[in-house]
Amino acid sequence: MKKDIPGMLKRAERFQVILIGEGVLVGIVAGLVVLLYRVALEYAGHWLTKVLEFTGQSIAYMAMWFAVLLIMAWIVSRLVKFEPMISGSGIPQLKGEMTGKFDQCWWKVLIAKFVGGFLCIFGGLALGREGPSIQIGAMAGKGVSKCLDRGKTEERFLLTCGASAGLAAAFHAPLAGVMFSLEEIHKNFSVSVLLSVMTASITADYLCSVILGVDSVFQFEIVHSLPPAYYWMLLILGVLLGALGAFYNWFTLKAQSLYNKIKAFKNESLNGYAKVAIPFLCAGVLGFTCPQLLGSGHSLIENMAAGEMVLGTIILVFIGRFIFSAVSFGSGAPGGIFFPLLVLGGFIGGAFGTAAVEYLGVEPMYINNFIALAMAGYFAAIVRAPLTGIVLIFEMTGSLDQLLSLSVISIMAYITATMLGSKPIYDSLLDRLWEKTQAKDSSAASGKEDEKSAASGKTRRQKVLAEYGIRHSSPADGKLIKDIEWPDNCLLVAIQRGEKEIIPKGHTKLQAGDIIVTMTDERDEVYVYERLEKICRETMSR
Repeated sequence: MKKDIPGMLKRAERFQVILIGEGVLVGIVAGLVVLLYRVALEYAGHWLTKVLEFTGQSIAYMAMWFAVLLIMAWIVSRLVKFEPMISGSGIPQLKGEMTGKFDQCWWKVLIAKFVGGFLCIFGGLALGREGPSIQIGAMAGKGVSKCLDRGKTEERFLLTCGASAGLAAAFHAPLAGVMFSLEEIHKNFSVSVLLSVMTASITADYLCSVILGVDSVFQFEIVHSLPPAYYWMLLILGVLLGALGAFYNWFTLKAQSLYNKIKAFKNESLNGYAKVAIPFLCAGVLGFTCPQLLGSGHSLIENMAAGEMVLGTIILVFIGRFIFSAVSFGSGAPGGIFFPLLVLGGFIGGAFGTAAVEYLGVEPMYINNFIALAMAGYFAAIVRAPLTGIVLIFEMTGSLDQLLSLSVISIMAYITATMLGSKPIYDSLLDRLWEKTQAKDSSAASGKEDEKSAASGKTRRQKVLAEYGIRHSSPADGKLIKDIEWPDNCLLVAIQRGEKEIIPKGHTKLQAGDIIVTMTDERDEVYVYERLEKICRETMSR
C-alpha cells in the first residue's frame, strides 16, 4: 500500500467503506484469539479448584503446590522481561500506543500475555481477563494491519476495532465494547471509527455466542426496577462509590509504588521475580485458608446475589478482595482490574442494599438492584467512563428499566471522584508507565541513544492523520484558525462539521462539535497530541 502523503489522503477519502470490511476481518481474528484466551482462563480456574482440593490433603502436597507457584511466578517474571508491555491490564499501553508514545510488538504481546494471563489465573491471583482481552484484541488488530501493510493512520483504527472486539468477546457485551473503545481508547465519535468498531464488536460477539452461548457474565435476577421512592438512596450510594473509587485509585497506585521500591537484589531480574512471587505466595496461603478470595470473583457476586451472605461476611470479603486485588495488580503481573473492580463495586452495592433491608425496611428483592447499580457507579468513579459502565450493566442485566437509576448513580459517583481530585485510573497508570519508559531511555548510554535515534529516523517516516473533537469552552471553541497557536510540524488538513467537510483557512471559525483532521510526522506525534489535547479538549473558564 502506498504510504506517501498523496496515497494516504486518497485512501482516507474511502476510509468509511474500507474500514467496515477491515472491521469484519479484525472482529473475526480478535474474536477467535480472545475466545481461546477466555476458554483457557476458564480451564485455569477449574484446574485451580481441583489442585487446591487435592493438595489440601497433606502438608507435603501443600509444599509441592507452593513450589509450583514459585515456578509459575518465575515464568511470569521472565515473560514480563521478554515483553514489558504485558505488565498489568494492557489498557494503559494501548492508550499510549494510540497517542504515539508506545509501539508494541504485536506478536510478542499476544504470546506473552496469553501465557502470562493463564498462569496468573491458574495461580489464583485476583486479576481479570477483560483488560488483557482488550489488549490482546488490539494486538490482533495490529497484526491484521501489519499483514495487510497498512499505514499508521489506518492501524490506529484497527487497534480500536480490536480493542472493541476484545471486550465484546470477553463480556458478551458488544455495545459496551463499542462505547469503551470510543470513550476511553479512541476519544472520538467520528462516523468512520464508529461503523468499523461496531462491525468488529458485533462480529466478535457473534463468534463467541455461537461457540459459548449467549448467557451474560453474571447470572443473577433483577425482578423489578428500583422505585423512585428509593432514589434518595442512590444519591448517598453514588457519593459513597465516588469516595471509595478515589480511594481505590490511590491505594492501587500506592501498592504499585511500594512494589517499585523492592531492591533486595543487585540483579534487576531477581527483583522482578521477587515482585511477582509475592502475590503468587499470597495466593497459595489464601488457597488453603480463604479460597473465596482467589481468582476474578465471578462466583462471589452470584453467591451474594442469591442471598448466601450476611452483612458482616460481605464487608469482610470486600476488604479481603480489595487488598488482594491491589497486591496482585501492583506486582506488574499480566492481568487486569476491569472485572475485579466491578466485583468490588458489586460488594459495595450488596453491603449497602443489605444494610438498607435490615435498617431502613427496604424490600429484600431490591438488593440485586443495588449490586448492579453499584458496579456501574464504581466503574464510573474509577475509570471515569460512565457511558461504558451504564451500557455494560444494561447488557449484563438485559433490562432497560434500570437506565435512569444507572445514570443517576454513575453521575453522582463521577462527580464525587472528580471533586476529590482523583484522576482516571488508566490515565494515572499510563503517566507512570510513560515516565518509567522515559527514565529508562534517558539512562541509556549516549552512543546507544544516538544509534537508536538514527534507527528511529530510518523507520519512523510515516505521516499520521489524527482527529480531534473540539469541546465546548475549550481554547479552540469560537476561535479563528489564525488566532490559535498551533503546534509545530502539524498541518490542519480538514474540518468536519456534521455532514460537511470544510477546507481550513485562516479566517475559518471553529465551533464546539467540530472534528479537526491533522497530519504530522510520526516522530512528532506525542508532542502534537499533547498540545492539541489542550487546545481542543481542555475546558476553560470564561
